[in-house]
Amino acid sequence: MATRKGSLTVRGDSFIVGFYYNNERFRATIPALSASKKAHHKTAENILTRIQGDIASGVFNLHDHFPNHPRANKFRDGSGITISESLLTWLDRRYRDCEASTHKDYKSAINSHLIPAFGELRLSELTTSDIHNWKDDLLISNKRINNVLIPLRAIFSEAYQDELIDKNPLDRIKHLPLRQAEPEPFTREELESILNACEGQVRNIFEFAFWTGLRTSELIALQWEDINLENGFAFIRHVRTRTGEKDRPKTTSSIRQLELLPPALHALKEQVQYTENEGHIFLNPDTEQPWKHDGPLRKTAWIPALKKASVKYRKPYSTRHTFASMVLSAGADPMWVASQMGHKDWGMIRKVYGRWLPDVNTSNQNKISSLWAQDSHKGDTSD
Repeated sequence: MATRKGSLTVRGDSFIVGFYYNNERFRATIPALSASKKAHHKTAENILTRIQGDIASGVFNLHDHFPNHPRANKFRDGSGITISESLLTWLDRRYRDCEASTHKDYKSAINSHLIPAFGELRLSELTTSDIHNWKDDLLISNKRINNVLIPLRAIFSEAYQDELIDKNPLDRIKHLPLRQAEPEPFTREELESILNACEGQVRNIFEFAFWTGLRTSELIALQWEDINLENGFAFIRHVRTRTGEKDRPKTTSSIRQLELLPPALHALKEQVQYTENEGHIFLNPDTEQPWKHDGPLRKTAWIPALKKASVKYRKPYSTRHTFASMVLSAGADPMWVASQMGHKDWGMIRKVYGRWLPDVNTSNQNKISSLWAQDSHKGDTSD
């Protein structure tokens, strides 16, 4: 059933239509037709005839005939594609090339913000003013707005590059400025008061946090297999996301070997009695299960400890600020501190913790160990 401008062949029980358009050859399976049914042969021929007619009259659009063809979008423009469709297609593609937690953040941004606001619009209909008006009505942080816009920026950048739209309305949408909160680390006296207000596993996890600078997501994901007590190292290679899932850190520099200072080693040795035969090092003492995410740790352990210690509230993340301020004040090499904290270089250390940088540079271990020597902590660090 071949013609000069096209062909119709049978493969298995399917009809394959072939044709040329703009000097390009196309082949596509005709859906919902069965070659074993005689009546369907005439339908397939009619489809080929209609394709040839559209090509001859200059109105051919591959997407109209075969919307699932891998090259179908090439024949569409921004007036025929909704923002919702583009966002969901983009999200589906990203599933394989980003971390699960990142994919969930994108999904939340798309389903909670972008589709409700713009989903029914065509790509060609969205204007810069629409985006500005939408942003002005949002009651979320600048950081969150910037993150929500990531999928929208991506689909419009792709649409512009594919010539589906004549201009990109996101080009004039600047990233909102982020206000860098000034770190407010705990003093040594506050640190001791907090630890003295805790006991058992809760004391151990906070002592370890103060003396390693780990992010809370890294802290609660830590397992005994990640620890080398003999040589004093920990290997940071997992995080526990706010959805409760185990994941890999988002940046390569966050996957690191951590040098354990004496107080951190002390906390681990004290913790052995509680979880030596468990996978996770730090468990929720109320459930004897791993901490699901930072929420339960903050509500059931951190807040009560600060109240009991009569210490002004700061987020658990401030244990990280406290570690940085203590070791930098003691003269630690900023590059070493950056490595310990999972930064790719010491630029972030200089930017965030610059006021704790002394003009001296001597041995890390000697200076930091002096903190332990002057500490009022009475625990025995021996095995």
